[in-house]
Amino acid sequence: MPIIQTIASDQATGKVAEIYRQIEKAFGRVPNALQMSSSSPGMLEQQWQSIGYYMNHPTLGFPLLTMVRMLVSQENHCDYCVGFNAAMLINQCGLTPEQVALTKQNPAQAPLADKDKAMLLLVLKAVSTPEAVNAADLQKLRDLGWSDGDILDAVSHGARNKAADIIFNTFKIENDF
Repeated sequence: MPIIQTIASDQATGKVAEIYRQIEKAFGRVPNALQMSSSSPGMLEQQWQSIGYYMNHPTLGFPLLTMVRMLVSQENHCDYCVGFNAAMLINQCGLTPEQVALTKQNPAQAPLADKDKAMLLLVLKAVSTPEAVNAADLQKLRDLGWSDGDILDAVSHGARNKAADIIFNTFKIENDF
């Protein structure tokens, strides 16, 4: 049970109920990961808008972003996010449990195209040792066809996930998948 008060779908009113309806339409239910922000309707709205932005991102694909979240969460010991994203990789992206396990052990072996794998590795470097990222790292991504906007969006996604891991671990989010 989380140690912060959350609002269940059947108890939601006002802005929270409105956002929950959108979430239910997209996912069929309101996962605990989104209920975690329900005590702050503005935060819930911001989180939902961010999810929508990345779900519709023109160049950063679902498997790449899901691997970013899983691997950042692994580093931050957020079991909820590791499991949730691993399940999405298996159930929605068609990866095998073995491929997910190998990706967790060695992100350089992730079953992604070279372009996406390079972005994944840069994001992981940025969230773990940002001072180690240099101009050559970004140029490598540009040479592969990534724009600076793509790079910023990907690193922002990883950094936001790190913040979410802190929140989930602090307030003891429960697995619901």
